[in-house]
Amino acid sequence: MTAVLIYAFTRGNFFTEGSQLLSMPWGIVSLVDLYVGFSLFSMWVIYREKSALKSIIWVAFIMVLGFFTVSFYIYIALQSSRDDWNRFFHGRRYSLSA
Repeated sequence: MTAVLIYAFTRGNFFTEGSQLLSMPWGIVSLVDLYVGFSLFSMWVIYREKSALKSIIWVAFIMVLGFFTVSFYIYIALQSSRDDWNRFFHGRRYSLSA
């Protein structure tokens, strides 16, 4: 994923290629689907994090780097949960929900 992102950012033209994508119905459907997924995941991140600043940073990275960031966030959440699913899902709010 890292290699593909670097390739796209260095070799592609976002505005030219983006306008072509947005001119096609399935391109629009794909982008709406993608960003609905990003938005839903971002809502979970906002819920898990106590810090508004951390939430904003994570959401910004999700919107720019996509599921690369989501994968990284899930990895960190799994590592910090210490095999406790409540801690995984509730994050920093775990003590509030327990």
